[in-house]
Amino acid sequence: MLSAGVLRAHLLAARLAGTVATSREVSLRSYRLFAARDPRMLIGIDPEWSWGERDVLALMADKCGVSADPECRSGQDVIDPERTLAALDAFAERLAAAARRGAAVLLGTGHPHRLLGFYAALADALSAAGCIVLTPAQGRCVDITTRFGLRTYNLDYVRGVAFARDPAAQRPGRETGAHTHSPLPVRTALAAAVEAGGPLPELVIGDHGWVCGAGQLGFEAIGLADTDDPALFVGEAEGSVSVVVPLDDAVRSHYYRPLTRYVLNRACLSQ
Repeated sequence: MLSAGVLRAHLLAARLAGTVATSREVSLRSYRLFAARDPRMLIGIDPEWSWGERDVLALMADKCGVSADPECRSGQDVIDPERTLAALDAFAERLAAAARRGAAVLLGTGHPHRLLGFYAALADALSAAGCIVLTPAQGRCVDITTRFGLRTYNLDYVRGVAFARDPAAQRPGRETGAHTHSPLPVRTALAAAVEAGGPLPELVIGDHGWVCGAGQLGFEAIGLADTDDPALFVGEAEGSVSVVVPLDDAVRSHYYRPLTRYVLNRACLSQ
């Protein structure tokens, strides 16, 4: 059993929490763009409330532990590890509830190179507990606007976890996936599930647009988010997203393994 104290030490050592790699400048820019309702920052959320830049900053200070001082404009951002631990406990509770009722679940990530293993372990455990791990729209094309223009990706699944794959970047023996914040992949997956007559997910697990896009459509959604991803925390504040875990979402993939063990133990899903 991995204790909260041991995990807290790991969060700090791996810079998943504490002082993280995300810069203060990047976070503040994200808050400013979110307040301006830039689609690149909304990532599928249509806020009901009026969010000014200082409102977003205050929310992120409350949810993540970043500095609430608008005059603090440089350096590295900070995530309070106690907030991360509390959110992981709430995340585990949602997993346990889904497992108890054998719920249909959908998992997807915009960080396949970093977080695929984390979500795949959850998918394996939920499947073993009797949940239906959905894989709708596999192979479907998704057109996503990027800073390089409109790009076409394929929606793919590895071990039950969805992600956008660049068909031009495939290499033999290597899983290739695109880093994307777009809600279009989850919208495509959900539309395909509806077209097929179900089942529809009772819980969506992921990050970026997977959480925001699903939550906006009324599906229960939980996930992970960094200090420069205010949309998920706004969704949580407004009630369209159930749980958001604040952490650095782009560290080395093996640094997330202790989080996997902790969450599965808390959810009584360890195999």
